[in-house]
Amino acid sequence: MKKIRFNFITANLKLSLVAAAVFFLVSANAHAAEFKIIANNSVSSNSISAGVLKNVFLEDSDSFAGSHVLPVLQKAGPAHEAFAKQYLNRTPPALDVYYRTLVFTGKASMPKVLASDAEVVAFVARTKGAIGYVSSSASTDGVKILQIN
Repeated sequence: MKKIRFNFITANLKLSLVAAAVFFLVSANAHAAEFKIIANNSVSSNSISAGVLKNVFLEDSDSFAGSHVLPVLQKAGPAHEAFAKQYLNRTPPALDVYYRTLVFTGKASMPKVLASDAEVVAFVARTKGAIGYVSSSASTDGVKILQIN
């Protein structure tokens, strides 16, 4: 009886571990699918590393692929939340405090913040060096989509 019970508990533990692993994989992929990184066609590269992306959006760097870049953020929404958490390691409120601190200390100015996917796409399309993010379902006519490597 003890051996049967032990096998049952072991099987349940294995099943729970597999379910947890699947949940984390699906959840990580869901965040990546919530937004896409876009850039003005003047940006020479078709991909960007996660580290460079973070440096550009945290205003630690203003260049990418040999060109001056201008980060553009969304004011709110699922794409903004997912991007801030996944690539900037901050919640949206913490990101706002971070930018305000940069402005207050004179280290940088507030980045461009727009209200919608359409506004971000339009701004990025007409602004040389602009880089931003939009929801995965947004139309990206006139801009290039950057792959994150």
